[in-house]
Amino acid sequence: MNDFSFEKTILVTGSGGQLGMEIWKLTERYPSYKFLFTTREDLPIDNFELVKNFFEQQQIDCCINCAAYTAVDRAESEKDKAFLINADAAGNLAAICKAHQAQFIHISTDYVFDGTSSTPYKEEDKVSPENVYGASKLRGEELVLNNNSAAVIIRTSWVYSSFGHNFVKTMLRLLTEKESINVVNDQYGSPTYAGDLAAAIMMIVEKEDSENSQTGIFNYCNTGVTTWYEFARAIKKYIKSKCAINPIASSQYPQPAKRPQYSVLDTTKIKETFGITIPKWKDSLHTCLSFLS
Repeated sequence: MNDFSFEKTILVTGSGGQLGMEIWKLTERYPSYKFLFTTREDLPIDNFELVKNFFEQQQIDCCINCAAYTAVDRAESEKDKAFLINADAAGNLAAICKAHQAQFIHISTDYVFDGTSSTPYKEEDKVSPENVYGASKLRGEELVLNNNSAAVIIRTSWVYSSFGHNFVKTMLRLLTEKESINVVNDQYGSPTYAGDLAAAIMMIVEKEDSENSQTGIFNYCNTGVTTWYEFARAIKKYIKSKCAINPIASSQYPQPAKRPQYSVLDTTKIKETFGITIPKWKDSLHTCLSFLS
């Protein structure tokens, strides 16, 4: 194979974010794939004409849509913008991928659920988002599947990385600067290291090359359940901080957007379908922290 012959061209939208950057880190493992990384500045996915022209000019075999409106609280006052990017634009991307016979992988969220369950959510469980962000992402799922039944949607939760803005990096700063902090201790979920999610996505891209490709909605998060408080304590322990962490109720930390009290995802389907092994959340946290410390 010469330098100009690639098996597949993969477009990664929203590549300046946590997940896009983690996919970028993996590119050297896939020398036979050509990667096109676009940011909001390069390719705003809500500019439908620009996206259409981009696909007509490039031979895209797979699109991994990491682009999203993720400002959960601000979405409460910017509903139209959240729905434009998370729903309409995602649906448009799905339709364009179908027209160009390109694989489409779209990232969604645990916030499509209302958080009233006491057992991990399966893909087919009832969806009922509690905030605008969750509603916009749910509408995006619906439009994606309506426009492209061959799409893969991955719901994930509590995403963090050594890149971008996230809970882990905020805690690292606060645990260094403050003598004490308050962290919510009545919301349960599973942290997801974006590096692990990126690796899982690339496994799915590879599986598409086989005759037994799978489509639909899949859950992905690291193994284990915790609260934001316990998550913070694990970060504190790793960096040996002296900062005191006080557990508080969600009611003591009011936010514009309501959060699910319980949003643990059942990952059985993605593990069995694609043969993916998912690390424990504490192990992956330590991996990420080793890059940051």
